[in-house]
Amino acid sequence: MARQPRVRLKLGEILVRQKLITDEQLEQALSLARGSGRRLGEAIVEASFCNDVQIAEALAEQFDMEFNGLTEPEDVADVDLDAAPTDLIRKHLVLPAGQKSGRMQVIIHDPMDLELLDLLRFRLNMEVDTIIAPRSAIKEFIDAQMGGGQAVSQESLVTESIDVTVDRSVDASVDISGGEDDAPIVRLATKIIHEAVRGRASDIHIEPMSDRVVLRYRIDGVCVVRDKLPKRMQAALLARMKLMAGVNIAERRVPQDGRIKMFIDESQVDFRVSCCPAYHGESVVLRILRPDSARVGLLSLGFEQDHLDVFNRVIRRPNGIFLVTGPTGSGKTTTLYSALDVLNRPDRKIITAEDPIEYSFAGINQCQVNDEIGLTFPSILRSMLRQAPNVILIGEIRDREVADIAVQAALTGHLVFSTLHTNDAPSAITRLIDMGVKPYLAASSIQAIMAQRLIRVLCSSCKREAESFDEKMLKLMNISESEAQGKIMDPVGCPKCNGLGFRGRQAIFELMIMTTEIREMAFERAPVSDIRQSAIRNGMRDLLGDGRLKILKGTTTPGEVAKFAQADTLVGANIDVA
Repeated sequence: MARQPRVRLKLGEILVRQKLITDEQLEQALSLARGSGRRLGEAIVEASFCNDVQIAEALAEQFDMEFNGLTEPEDVADVDLDAAPTDLIRKHLVLPAGQKSGRMQVIIHDPMDLELLDLLRFRLNMEVDTIIAPRSAIKEFIDAQMGGGQAVSQESLVTESIDVTVDRSVDASVDISGGEDDAPIVRLATKIIHEAVRGRASDIHIEPMSDRVVLRYRIDGVCVVRDKLPKRMQAALLARMKLMAGVNIAERRVPQDGRIKMFIDESQVDFRVSCCPAYHGESVVLRILRPDSARVGLLSLGFEQDHLDVFNRVIRRPNGIFLVTGPTGSGKTTTLYSALDVLNRPDRKIITAEDPIEYSFAGINQCQVNDEIGLTFPSILRSMLRQAPNVILIGEIRDREVADIAVQAALTGHLVFSTLHTNDAPSAITRLIDMGVKPYLAASSIQAIMAQRLIRVLCSSCKREAESFDEKMLKLMNISESEAQGKIMDPVGCPKCNGLGFRGRQAIFELMIMTTEIREMAFERAPVSDIRQSAIRNGMRDLLGDGRLKILKGTTTPGEVAKFAQADTLVGANIDVA
């Protein structure tokens, strides 16, 4: 009798059978996967139904593969990073794990990526056997071994091999343009940029002082002094950065903006460069724009499940305005791009008007504002509406003209995303009305407003349970001592987090849906405090409340949340959050 072929269960069936997810959660994940074009496993992880370790174990069962968690020393004993090209390892997240019987053992995270298997056979010039591991574990191992996300060194950047003697004139004694034999200042500039990118910095600050040049990196939202460079290096270093950014190195009296594109560790990184004249010389800031930071996934942004469900419903509405508010550097653009990444499908036309374009997206029509030639926000938006888009992203609503066009676009069947600089969600309504938007138009066009802030996340490798609590802080966060026991964590510090106790950031959110009551209040120009009270009655969780949930999950500390939520209350309570 012929042997019956083994019936391969589907991934969802395996997870349901193992009681890791329910049938209802499976349907939700299937819908999310279809809507975003992701694989089912990725959608399940994004929705927080399972973690990637459980998905990897289920895939191993589905495809009858060996599973490797990469958690024990023996799991990585055979890994040899020199056995495959560096670009292959970094780009595709694969780990060569030795040879058996003339075949290369390779650890991967996606057994359905058949193109990758063909590429591995071609690049390694041999047949391969695959082992499955969680994607996060593979990436963490590669970063630890190959320098991704490495800690910033404390040694001085100025060494005997990198030194330059420049007093007043740049071009008299130093070559800043590079070449076959790179000048010392070129090596210094390159070293600064590479170190900042590998150290997870978001900005590089070069700040001339009276007797020195201070170099600072902004890591997880906090500026850290990296080095104090000799004053004699100022002119050459600033000129080199300006030359790389494509701005006029001879002009030092007016602000200038430029861009740099560099390949670092096999991936392209963009830098937005700002030069601002200051008392002791030009202050130069390089904003680091990583291509992958806008595609981190909605869950990684810090959404709690209830906020994520509402957010997914709002961004799939056919028309209306969705505003994200907060100060500069609060992650507004990343949130909106993550939403566009979900909506970016062949059956939708998406157009953006930005100043500047921070991230390049395939399949999205992105327009760069250029006021010098008359390519302003209003002119781009008027042209956009003639191109029949489904979704419009406006970088920022700055004045009445842009606000009026956004409102008209929303009322004529377009979904409009934009940002606004206000402290909280309810204030956005009064801000638009103050700009000159008629109250009834603001009330009818806005669908939802979300305020957000970025808070530092505790390092998972070294955080520990808090032994004592600040009673004033717990009271402010509305956390009882019984709730705090075993849940609130303290930062410690380890090599992985560079001794800071924090590694990475997430957002806390305040999501306000426009109800009938709030629309009527907006029409009547009600005070912000009344709108806020109405929103809270209808279920809005404010920034402090969202931060409270993250504190009790051990994600962050009360002090981190207190820096951004209800600062006026903190001052009144005489609590130091520095």
